[in-house]
Amino acid sequence: MWRVFPGLFRRRIMLAHFKKKKRFACLFLALLMLTGCQGSRGEEIQEEKPEGEIREEENREEENQEPQDVRLPQVLSMEDNYRTYYEVFVYSFFDGNGDGTGDLKGLVEKLDYINDGDPATTEDLGCDGIWLMPVMPSASYHKYDVMDYYAIDPEYGTMEDFENFMAECDKRGIKVILDLVINHSSSEHPWFKEAAAYLAELGDGEPSLTDCPYVDYYHFSKEQKTGYSQVPGSDVWYYESQFSYTMPDLNLYNESLREEIGKIVDFWLAKGVGGFRLDAVKEYETGADSANIEILSWFSDMVKGKREDAYLVGEAWTDISTYEKYYESGIDSLFNFAFADSEGIIAKVVKGSSPASGYGKALQNIEERFKEYNPDYIDAPFYTNHDMGRSAGYYSGEHSPSQTKIAGALNLFMSGNAFIYYGEELGMKGSGKDENKRAPMYFYEDKEAEGMCRGPADMDGIKMKYGSYESQEKDPYSVYNYYKKAIRLRGIYPAIRRGSVENLEQFADDTLTAFSKSWEDEKVYLFCNLSPEERVIPLDGLEGEIQGIAEELCVDEKVPALKEGTLTLPGYGIVILK
Repeated sequence: MWRVFPGLFRRRIMLAHFKKKKRFACLFLALLMLTGCQGSRGEEIQEEKPEGEIREEENREEENQEPQDVRLPQVLSMEDNYRTYYEVFVYSFFDGNGDGTGDLKGLVEKLDYINDGDPATTEDLGCDGIWLMPVMPSASYHKYDVMDYYAIDPEYGTMEDFENFMAECDKRGIKVILDLVINHSSSEHPWFKEAAAYLAELGDGEPSLTDCPYVDYYHFSKEQKTGYSQVPGSDVWYYESQFSYTMPDLNLYNESLREEIGKIVDFWLAKGVGGFRLDAVKEYETGADSANIEILSWFSDMVKGKREDAYLVGEAWTDISTYEKYYESGIDSLFNFAFADSEGIIAKVVKGSSPASGYGKALQNIEERFKEYNPDYIDAPFYTNHDMGRSAGYYSGEHSPSQTKIAGALNLFMSGNAFIYYGEELGMKGSGKDENKRAPMYFYEDKEAEGMCRGPADMDGIKMKYGSYESQEKDPYSVYNYYKKAIRLRGIYPAIRRGSVENLEQFADDTLTAFSKSWEDEKVYLFCNLSPEERVIPLDGLEGEIQGIAEELCVDEKVPALKEGTLTLPGYGIVILK
């Protein structure tokens, strides 16, 4: 007997404050009319309807039942490295002191927006990890050029503010990973300033590491190679600076520098940081993947020797055939760029430029590929980040709101640590120059509201496509509430977060992707309709494996139905079967 699990509807009760009161009256009348044909709890209503019609009232018949045995998102230990991370650019998130720049006090003030620490509530997003973009002193607004690896940038606050932030995250079960930039430092870092001054005074002579050990912390040369800048005050010496002359590249083969990096890691681990996001790992030695893998291996071994459960994720912005090899280093994760950005797998299948079937196939394929290099890898799916145009701009036309929503779910329903860039859950916009991609978090419509940030100085004016958090919070079908439910489902089902994927090719086509995910004794089946039209899907061959609908994630009031082995899935709908 196919049935619908009551757990879905019990969770709807928890969201009932989003629904208009008049709907309860309609539901009550519908229940009165259906009482005569209603079966026992959890069974389907045996009412004749035209084939393929979405039977919304049928799937809602349990909304007035008592919410017993509600399945809540798992509360993870800090050692667990399968989480949902929220990437925060402190500068643009929330201003806690009124100067127009985001800071750590402001972030603490808004921590309950990310996670309030209570899995039974539904007011927070439910993310249980934060990736904190650089917070160390820097001459730039983005802070990817570090002047001091042992301090907090004064724009963001004090070390006491950071310690308070960490304590508040710990109360809420949020694991924090810190952006650690060791590919380069700032040209204002004391190491570089001392080395540059020494070489300027030295002239054409040969440097002595006894006189200035910091010379070997960087790549200096008397030849102006590609990506090299001139040492200030010298017409003889040049230094490698592949990104910018303000970002001199570090020599990560120098043993003294490695010892210093080990001390930096000790310092931040002692502050409670749960791991590190490593910037630009394929640039450690430009164009030398084998050398970069060796350096990553050293770093991973060093950190794991200090804290085994520390989480490490690397940024290797290149094609998958290259970055998959970096798993040889033993690093936990590498950001999965193949699925990200406007031309990644997710956006392509949602836009229809690639068949939907390719998504499930790719999920299974990456498992096989990554395991070849590291059997213990943890994938790091993400959809956008601070260097990419925001996803609300990927889609246009009448279906763009639905496409924006379901694309976010395709990211969140991948295994591993899924990452969300702040504001994506609101459908924020921003493209072109980097400053536009790092606009103020859209908490309120009023830009002058208390706590709103002014954003980077060179940012263009950006007209948002969707409302602020203040307005979306009240709309049950907003981008925000869709993301919130997707995150919640990810937290409820370990198989979604950790499971091994089997592509269900027999059901997939140009607009439908289907796959199962298994973890320990749990197995779920996911069907995703990537078209605006309703799909009717005979579940041939799954009769003995699936009991019914466990959960649904839909873009509007239409919901799926399952009767006599046939699944009806509304446009841009996702269903989880068990």
